[in-house]
Amino acid sequence: MPADPLLRAWLWLIGLSLGSTAVSLWHWPQSFAALAGAVILVLAWLKARVILARYLGLSAAPFWRRGFEISLALFCLLLLGLYLAPLAV
Repeated sequence: MPADPLLRAWLWLIGLSLGSTAVSLWHWPQSFAALAGAVILVLAWLKARVILARYLGLSAAPFWRRGFEISLALFCLLLLGLYLAPLAV
C-alpha cells in the first residue's frame, strides 16, 4: 500500500467505484433488487467518507469529520428509506 494518503484515498475510491459498478451490472433476481440498491448506496456513502476525510482534509479535524459523517449517515439513511418505501407497501 502506498504511503501517500491521497494516493491511498484515490485507490480506495477506484476500488469502491469498481465495486459499485460490478453490483450495478450484475443481473440480480427481482427479489434481491432492493439489496443491490442498498449495497450501491453503502458504497457511495463510503466513497463520500473517503473524500471528506482525505481530500477535504477532515482527517486532521476529528470533531468536524464526525459531524459531517453523522449528517452524511443520516442523509444516506433517509435516501435508503425513500428507496425502500415503495417496497413496504
